[in-house]
Amino acid sequence: MKKIPYVLLISLLLLSGCQNQPEDNDLTAKVGSITDDIPEIDIPQTDIDFSQFSTLDSRMQAWGLGKDKDENGQPQDAVLANERYKAYDTVFVGRPDHKVYLTFDNGYENGNTPKILDTLKEKNVSAVFFVTSQYVLENPDLIRRMIDEGHIIGNHSYHHHSFPTISIEKVYDEIMQLDALLLDQFQYKMTLVRPPKGEFNEQSLALSNLLGYQTVLWSYAYYDYNVADQPDPTSALKKNLDNAHPGAIYLLHSVSDTNTQILSDLIEGLRNLNYEVSRYDLK
Repeated sequence: MKKIPYVLLISLLLLSGCQNQPEDNDLTAKVGSITDDIPEIDIPQTDIDFSQFSTLDSRMQAWGLGKDKDENGQPQDAVLANERYKAYDTVFVGRPDHKVYLTFDNGYENGNTPKILDTLKEKNVSAVFFVTSQYVLENPDLIRRMIDEGHIIGNHSYHHHSFPTISIEKVYDEIMQLDALLLDQFQYKMTLVRPPKGEFNEQSLALSNLLGYQTVLWSYAYYDYNVADQPDPTSALKKNLDNAHPGAIYLLHSVSDTNTQILSDLIEGLRNLNYEVSRYDLK
């Protein structure tokens, strides 16, 4: 794919009207989509020898959780995954203490993020927002607000390609092109990466670690991302609180009307359960 400079890229996006809000019947299709229509950008050549990753496992791991908990009340799968992949600075669940962490995946904007940011500010909570190039280019004011209000911007890849389905050289491009975009547009250096769809392999984890990134998965998620089939707010709040656990990393989608509606009660509910809704601090 042809790479073009930042200024030309932004001009093309504005001319094509990419900042327009998608039609309602297109919203569900956009969730988890690959944004190949966003042109690549120039980044400096690397001297990384990609052959060093050939001895590592290339098989796809699609992250999901079972229901079993350990003696600390943490999901066993997440605890075991922490141990299995700790050499690559990969985190699935936090320490078994009374901190929990809110993370949002922002694939595209559905009008909810300003309200989410309002709630987080009101409750004095810092969250992690994992973004793609499409989100950054279409919503610069929201990215600036996230940074100015003390939130963490995470790397969710440039085009949202599943890492195990592309070459390790392309994984490098997916991470570092978004890295370069945030540096150029906001002078912001990201340090956290979440692989698209929660799909990874040992090679992509090792590369992310080499690039100075910590890979962050999650220890709790639920069916919140389908904008045409949103969960009932009362049931969703109960489910989110019932699944609270020490060191929980919550994956929430910012496109969700339900998440936007229940966020304030979720934060207060977690605090009533004696959890600190903490700024991400698992480095």
